[in-house]
Amino acid sequence: MQTPVPDQTPRAAIQAKPTEEEEERIADSQAIDKASKHSPDRMKFTNVLPFCFVVVIITTLYAIYIKFHCLPLLEESGGNFERGRIDFVVVNVFSLMLVVCYTMCIVVHPGTVPNTPKWRLDEESFGHAEPGVKMHETKRTGERRYCKWCARYKPDRCHHCRVCKQCILRMDHHCPWIMNCVGFRNHKYFFLLVLYSGLDCSYVGITMFSSVQASIYDETPFLTMYMLVFGETLCTLMALLVIVFLSFHVWLMLRATTTIEFCEKATKETREVMSTRSIYDLGRYRNVLSVLGPYPLFWFAPICTPLGNGLSFSSSDSTPLLAGTSPQTDASGVRLRTATH
Repeated sequence: MQTPVPDQTPRAAIQAKPTEEEEERIADSQAIDKASKHSPDRMKFTNVLPFCFVVVIITTLYAIYIKFHCLPLLEESGGNFERGRIDFVVVNVFSLMLVVCYTMCIVVHPGTVPNTPKWRLDEESFGHAEPGVKMHETKRTGERRYCKWCARYKPDRCHHCRVCKQCILRMDHHCPWIMNCVGFRNHKYFFLLVLYSGLDCSYVGITMFSSVQASIYDETPFLTMYMLVFGETLCTLMALLVIVFLSFHVWLMLRATTTIEFCEKATKETREVMSTRSIYDLGRYRNVLSVLGPYPLFWFAPICTPLGNGLSFSSSDSTPLLAGTSPQTDASGVRLRTATH
């Protein structure tokens, strides 16, 4: 008679079995991956033109800085050589990060609503909340928001982009410079792109100013002086614009607000009930986590994007609603944000 062999399955493997909620989250993420495809229209000439303009600006500034600032310093000896080496390394690091983030902004899809029964618009589910789907934003009638172009229900913070012809998860805005929308999946790359653009332009403008002065006061070939003055003017102007834009997006991030949410006016309310804070404001630290990812060590690297799938977001019950919205509650007492989009 054979002795029954005890079950050799490790206890950790049994405990590691995903729950129903985790399996549903994985299925939603896979459905988003399948549905998130760029529109063929994004490669039209009018869409590619801003991209070409950005590439020309980046290439021109980089070439001017290396050719007319760094290389002359590296050909000298003493302190100028060391300074040229530092400038060469720093500007290449900033430029590399800028190019990587810019590429990721273009390539990575911001995410769209999955084509699953839970989000598909049909006659049976029209206007009714799907079990297990908790919505903070509804229409004024209390029905679920939906998109008439995509025939899908809209998750919270989702908006339809008429350029991309898709509903974008946690849409911030459509950016022609990246031929893409800024949404849940590429918001971090866009923020880092603006950050490194500001750092790169500022560093180039500050360090190249001495070369510009030397070209003006010393005997210098006209082409060298012209390129240095042109590069200094261009990068200074770009630095000012980008820093202002970066400051605005830092402010939005700290307040858990997107550009669309900042600009939209869903209802006309009196000034006494209007607030500039968002219902999704969970505190500055957690707001930053929702954009730059869960690991502070990798906040400034184009890796480790935020957790979640962009279909649902945590909210603070003690936080006032966004400006231009009116507080309502459903039958269970859950506060809702009315919207017209």
